[in-house]
Amino acid sequence: MKKLLATLVLAGLCSTAAAAGIHVKDQWARATVEGMKMGGAFMNIHNDNKKQDFLLGGSSPVAERVEVHTHVNDNGVMRMREVKGGVPLGAGDTTELKPGSYHIMFMGLKRPLKEGETIPVTLKFKHSKAQTIDIPVKNAPKPTAHRHNHGAAHQH
Repeated sequence: MKKLLATLVLAGLCSTAAAAGIHVKDQWARATVEGMKMGGAFMNIHNDNKKQDFLLGGSSPVAERVEVHTHVNDNGVMRMREVKGGVPLGAGDTTELKPGSYHIMFMGLKRPLKEGETIPVTLKFKHSKAQTIDIPVKNAPKPTAHRHNHGAAHQH
């Protein structure tokens, strides 16, 4: 009975240790067209560790470099900038990489990213080990139609 209890306790500790770490979900990359040298990817990253970590960048066979970028307001003009030091991933928190905010940039695309394909990307972190994920390529979400009614005779 003591051996069984010890085995169950050890199994529980092992499964807890395996559950800790960095978890990526809801990842997607935006499709590109011929001639584009940059592309973007977005995802949710959950840091299940007890201390803060940082997403530093990565690598992929589809690009010369994989960097982390964000948008900054430069005198009223939004510009993309590389995030020096990485994207902070708070302990126990989920960080969303999304259009207009933190995101992955594929620099020097070697070919277009085609809708429906999946591309491998290795993400590099400051404290956690690198993690290779598959990212599905999708078309950018279409803007919703803007319609309003100024009266029965005027519509657009």
